[in-house]
Amino acid sequence: MKKAKVLISIATYKEAENIVKLIKKIRFFSKNIKILIINDKSNDNTFFFLNKLSDKNLIFLERPTKLGLGTAHKLSMLYSIRYNYDFLITMDGDFSHDPKYISRLLKKSGKNNFVIGSRFCQNGKSDYKGLRKVISKLGNIFAKKILSLKINEITTYYRVYSVNVLKKIPFDELNAQGYSLGVKIIWLMKKLNTKMIEIPIHFKDRNLGKSKIPKLQIFVSFFDVLHLKFKDIFLDQKFYIKRNTTYNFKIKCKICKKSFFSKFKKTYQCLVCNFKSDV
Repeated sequence: MKKAKVLISIATYKEAENIVKLIKKIRFFSKNIKILIINDKSNDNTFFFLNKLSDKNLIFLERPTKLGLGTAHKLSMLYSIRYNYDFLITMDGDFSHDPKYISRLLKKSGKNNFVIGSRFCQNGKSDYKGLRKVISKLGNIFAKKILSLKINEITTYYRVYSVNVLKKIPFDELNAQGYSLGVKIIWLMKKLNTKMIEIPIHFKDRNLGKSKIPKLQIFVSFFDVLHLKFKDIFLDQKFYIKRNTTYNFKIKCKICKKSFFSKFKKTYQCLVCNFKSDV
């Protein structure tokens, strides 16, 4: 694993209270690993605080408005593909995902593996209480049963992806947000016959900042799971083994000058600023 090229991606929105402390803790366990921060224009001086760290292995992408966790997650995937990383680690910026688990997650990573930090496998823990805990647990059980998944944790974004696998997925189908996107990606991992591995973690509730996922998204996810089940039964899922046409690094955005475009219907959409190109 020492020779593997690893990227940690953290999507932030109004996380200035947490992000510097989080990066310092990541550095305690991983000194030189590359960290990509995707910040949705939160106007809370996130870049100012990060710049003071003078961390040469820190990459910062500022988006012009709140474009959501879904497109931030897609952007992190495309970034890892474009710059030839071997593994992509995604985690939240609110300290719910403790950096102390990074090495344990990476130890189980592999070319055809998908690894997830789990609250619901043996020895996993969660700080959620009351109705929030019940909804979280039932949501995972529901998705697991309906989609015939062999893991207990489906909705958290503390994950290690093999970039070799990410190159094959249809990015034009990843248009959901929040929990729905998380479930869809795991379903795609299953369809690609990846080895799914759970590592027990203690999931901590945020104590600073505000939650980024609207409560309504939880109920939207219920119908999205049913849609995936329908697709699982009646339709064949397309993957891209040789040339993936659902993303494009050759288009340069006229607005932000970046080149991270994902196919959206009949156009390509910039995942940094949302500009659409017909090219």
